Amino acid sequence: MSIEPFLALIAVLTPAILSPGPSIIAATQMALAQGRDKALPYGLGLAFGASLWCLFALFGLAVVFKLYPPLFQAAKIAGGLYLLYMAYGLWRGARNPLPPAAERRFGNGFAGGVILSLSNPKPALFYSAVILTLFPDPHGAAMLTAIYATALATELFWYACVTISMSTNTMRKRYLAAKFWIDIIAALALAALSLMLIFNL
Repeated sequence: MSIEPFLALIAVLTPAILSPGPSIIAATQMALAQGRDKALPYGLGLAFGASLWCLFALFGLAVVFKLYPPLFQAAKIAGGLYLLYMAYGLWRGARNPLPPAAERRFGNGFAGGVILSLSNPKPALFYSAVILTLFPDPHGAAMLTAIYATALATELFWYACVTISMSTNTMRKRYLAAKFWIDIIAALALAALSLMLIFNL
């Protein structure tokens, strides 16, 4: 079990998590509005919920490709095109202001964060495409556990950092100032990953 794909997973997940999307915006704005004590459990719930999409992708891919092997190549191309579409959207919107936060209709605690993450199926497509690229043949309990643990730890780390740091206006200003570069880096990382996936580099 080589460490390189896991480091690549962290490297790709990091800008994707920090790029302004429904979950990270909700975590940011809750930290500003209600402080660290309430925002941290909510942010950890968002992270855990997002990581479940990784778990679903792992087991879903394993089952589907075992039953229908020809779908593997089709899924790689479709996943690569989806990542390319995401990269284009991030690049195009890099200079746009921060979008409004997702409505916290599921509550403000840990469970509310989990449900909000699970209400958005886009991470499932993202994780499927990333796993196809970095782990083309994930098998065995140890490998599957290591992939999920890496995704979970990365999600928890960054959501904890965001909810703790964004409880101050100074950090919010710094985040907004860095938004352009966060989006650009995420777009380049996703574009590179999509080309690897499509052309099997």
